[in-house]
Amino acid sequence: MSVAMFEPEPSKASKGKMIGVGTGPGDPELLTLKAVRTIENADVVAFFCKKGSTGNGRGIVENFIRPGTLEMPLVYPVTVESDKNGDDYRGAIANFFDQCASDIAVHLDAGRNVAVLSEGDPLFYGSYMHLHLRLAPSYPAEVVAGITAMSGCWSMTGLPLVQGDDILSVLPGTLAEETLTERLSGTDGAVIMKVGRNLPKIRRALERAGKLQSALYVERGTMENGHAMSLVEHDGSPAPYFSLVLVPGWKDRPSGGDAA
Repeated sequence: MSVAMFEPEPSKASKGKMIGVGTGPGDPELLTLKAVRTIENADVVAFFCKKGSTGNGRGIVENFIRPGTLEMPLVYPVTVESDKNGDDYRGAIANFFDQCASDIAVHLDAGRNVAVLSEGDPLFYGSYMHLHLRLAPSYPAEVVAGITAMSGCWSMTGLPLVQGDDILSVLPGTLAEETLTERLSGTDGAVIMKVGRNLPKIRRALERAGKLQSALYVERGTMENGHAMSLVEHDGSPAPYFSLVLVPGWKDRPSGGDAA
């Protein structure tokens, strides 16, 4: 059975469907046709956000939300300032996802289809997956794949990352410096996500792994105000949420020049 699609059981027949919708890396033109159609047809559009904000996912799809559609903000109770390894953080986040699932279930029980927006792809570091695990066993559920942030960023910069037998590692910048260094040393290409305040540590790990000179910093990739630069040239200030570091493999890549 596919992990991305759950076939309705007889008991689910009269219930609404939950659809995790990948909104892509930021450029609304990178939404898939299926994502747009799902959003336009949804009875309820749910989206994760911080207090006082409607979130990036909703901003990406704003022009495709049908007038009269119910909107459901899912407001995070904690921020990146909290210790993600602390009991208080884990407890608050678990309770948050439990409550979100319960609130969405009310709409599903009423027969409404709920589109849950997820930046990038719903099952790739996405908050949606927490709802999927809680609700998919009891309700019809589907996932609409989205273009990932890393794909959008390497496409925007025109940077070939890996080819042939190269190994690509996707690493969260929240890892300990020693772990980051070890992982970077054992791979050809890498994508480092969750940069934020971790940028100085990431830079040190890349330097120790001998990969700093080739690393590319990308901020708000595919968005109107997005840009990229060599990480060596970055001033070291904290990075925004929408940022990552690309480390290309392909050591024997052609260097360019006149065509043969």
